[in-house]
Amino acid sequence: MIPTSMDMPPGDMLKVLVQMVKGNPKGRPSSPLVPEQVSIAALERGASSRPMVTWFGHSAAMLQLDGKTLLLDPMFGRAPSPFPAIGGKRYSKKLPLELERLPVIDAVIISHDHYDHLDYGSILKLKDKAKRFFVPLGVGPHLERWGIEPSRIEEHDWWEETEYEGLRLACTPARHFSGRSVTDRNATLWCSWVIHGREAKVFFSGDSGYGPHFKEIGAQYGPFDLTLMECGQYNERWAAIHMMPEETVQAHLDVRGKVMVPIHWGAFSLSLHDWTDPVERAVAAAIRLNAIITTPKIGETVTIGGNAYPTAAWWRQPVQG
Repeated sequence: MIPTSMDMPPGDMLKVLVQMVKGNPKGRPSSPLVPEQVSIAALERGASSRPMVTWFGHSAAMLQLDGKTLLLDPMFGRAPSPFPAIGGKRYSKKLPLELERLPVIDAVIISHDHYDHLDYGSILKLKDKAKRFFVPLGVGPHLERWGIEPSRIEEHDWWEETEYEGLRLACTPARHFSGRSVTDRNATLWCSWVIHGREAKVFFSGDSGYGPHFKEIGAQYGPFDLTLMECGQYNERWAAIHMMPEETVQAHLDVRGKVMVPIHWGAFSLSLHDWTDPVERAVAAAIRLNAIITTPKIGETVTIGGNAYPTAAWWRQPVQG
């Protein structure tokens, strides 16, 4: 494990608090975003066709692979906070889909227990729809308290592999931390995930600072047809736990990814940068490093291995609603 310090000099801490309170006028869209509305019928048809991924904003995504439907870090709440009334609100008033209308989910895959990745309200809506939950060590008890039977939960340590209905999953390292209160810091594990099917191989980064673990993952499991890479909510002061966009693109290359979807942006403001800064910088870095990046709209479904990937800069002219 790479030493990952989150300590900040008192002076820097004070500056950050002041900046957070003051806010950034460009830290969120000037008007609510209107995501693409996901067709449930299309999702059901897609489950038996080519591999596809649908990004829902922040790190939440749906992966359809080998006839299976997987949800990754399905945070669909209005605020990533234990107190939603005072947390930073989602950029959109509507979600790309209603969880209640989802068909049966083969598996939910969680990277760690922070509120912007593991959401109580979302899990309650999914607990009777999902057949299995794959989580890093220590996260299972959260789900058990919320009413999910232990028999449907699999906990894994880094580098552990498992097979589920023909899919091969590997719990892989990340450089981050965990906790849902001031008393449980690092009581549970955080991770990234390798998802290997017959039709495609996908890497889901979870949250992570940059480090040599990406090359290790690439050497052991790459190449990947598609990567979902953390890109957002960063700051030089906490670069050890959240990559800068240029590092995100390098990490994608390190794991030997073919096409990258930047995630962890587009839904909430958890840092001080402009809300469009992550994707603008990632696109520029991808051009410079000769990497392939795709920028789907929130709620837009992308075919993995298709002839064309969306690259429109939709965030420069967000649809008003």
